[in-house]
Order: sequence, then structure tokens, then C-alpha cells
Amino acid sequence: MKLDILYSDNHLLAVNKPAGLSTQVSNEHKDSLEEHAREWVRREFNKPGNVFLHTVHRLDRPVSGAVLFARTDKALSRLNASLREKKAEKIYLAVIQGNPPQESGTLVHHHSHGDFKAKITPNPHKGSKIAVLEYERIAKMNGFSLLRIRLETGRYHQIRAQLGFIGCPVACDTKYGSRLKPENESIALHHREMSFIHPTLGSEISVTADIPSFYPWNIFRELLRS
Repeated sequence: MKLDILYSDNHLLAVNKPAGLSTQVSNEHKDSLEEHAREWVRREFNKPGNVFLHTVHRLDRPVSGAVLFARTDKALSRLNASLREKKAEKIYLAVIQGNPPQESGTLVHHHSHGDFKAKITPNPHKGSKIAVLEYERIAKMNGFSLLRIRLETGRYHQIRAQLGFIGCPVACDTKYGSRLKPENESIALHHREMSFIHPTLGSEISVTADIPSFYPWNIFRELLRS
């Protein structure tokens, strides 16, 4: 598998994950981006034996986009702390069915999960936590809208569940209300940009991941190239 490398140095590796591939190995899925990335480091830097490489954050299997890995224990510890302290920013793009309630806004719901699906309600429920995201509609075409999304909280399936709850599911996300059949276990949600502080240099690093080429992303491809 050829990896789309977004950034690499002695401490970090950022890769554009294809939709349909797990970020990490699980009981259900043995193939993973992390294993492919570890093999890339082994070949690229001629490292025999075990290679230290750990995922800093994960994307759902059907979601594409930027994934950050730590190549040293120090980097992993500092990046995890940075994420907890909300010093990193993650921007997503989503193609949704229909139109959001406003051109831009903030969605605030109460979230819990179980049985591999998130539960979203307008009011608190047992075991729920607050879920917040900001969105902006960039374009609309052929019954679809293209959203730019910034997460305030990082809950399980948060973007997918919140958009589904307001009647604007991510295209091809049948779990949360889309009637479009997914291609290769892919949905139209993409981690487009990530900015964070380098764990040893202290400088800001930003990476941008190209969008996939499958439908319905290609509806907005020319816009996203400009």
C-alpha cells in the first residue's frame, strides 16, 4: 500500500488515511493504517526490529483524512497532553444530504454511546456528556451541502451522530440516516486540516489532507482545488 505522507521527521509522522481502512488493528479488522505506517518507517529509515510508532488520535474506519503518529515516547506524551489541553485544532469537511438550519452555527447536544453507535439528545440523559461542534456551509449543489467543521469536543462518532440527529446525515453514512449506499465502506467525512505544536521544537505544524476522489466528493472537487 502506498501511503500519502503529509509530514515526517524524527518525532512525528502524519498520513492521509484512506476511507475504509482502520486506524489501528482491532478484533474485527487486522489491516490498519498504523501497521502500514510502521512498515513505511522501517523501510524509509532502514530500521530493523521493532519500530516505535503510536497513534495520537484515531479516525473511524469509514472516515478519511489526516492521522498523526508519534515516533518517540516523548512526542507521544507531549502530543497527548496537547490534545487534552485543546492546544491542537482539527478541521473536518463533510458532504451532507440536505441543508443545515443556518449558513453557520454551533450544534450543542448531549451524547452517549453503546453497541457501536452514538446516542444524541437535546437534553441530558443517563451517562451523557456535552457534545459541541461549529460548522460553516461552504457550498451547496444537487441536494448536497459541503460543511467545514471544527470540533469543540471529541466524542465517539460525534460529527456523524450530531449531523444525523438534525436530519442532515453525512452522505453514505447509513448508520446515522443516509440512504446513499457507501463505496468501499466510505462516508463523505474527511479530516482536512490539523494544526498542533511540535513536541520538541515548539513551533506550530499544520498539515492538509487531499480529499478522496469518490462520489459525492467529486461534486465539490473543483471548488476545493481553488
